[in-house]
Amino acid sequence: MSAIEIRNIDHVVIRAADLERAIRFYCEILGCEVERRVDNIGLIQMRAGAAMIDLFDAKENPPPDGPGNMDHFALRLDKFDEDAIHAFLSEHDIESEPSKSRYGAEGDGPSIYIKDPDGNTVELKGPPY
Repeated sequence: MSAIEIRNIDHVVIRAADLERAIRFYCEILGCEVERRVDNIGLIQMRAGAAMIDLFDAKENPPPDGPGNMDHFALRLDKFDEDAIHAFLSEHDIESEPSKSRYGAEGDGPSIYIKDPDGNTVELKGPPY
């Protein structure tokens, strides 16, 4: 059994060229609802069924190293044993930092950011506190 057991996608974070246009699209066309705004970092969090779609203003939050509009996606894990996860990642030569509390589809909970082989950020999200 692996230390990482995926339950579902927790959320996706997208950089939007026009934040208001993106909000209209996701809310009016796809039926999402704005659930939370974090104005000091330019983040809009929208409910998408059991998951979340988060929007960053691309002008205020440009990609750190290259083109693209995906910031990261989060995988909700069934359980979150930080030591076991770090040990498992280390065995596979995947760098990771200590977990931080981050907000997701189910509320605040622990998470760890890692990179996939192409440099995409993947968030390993634990259950809410």
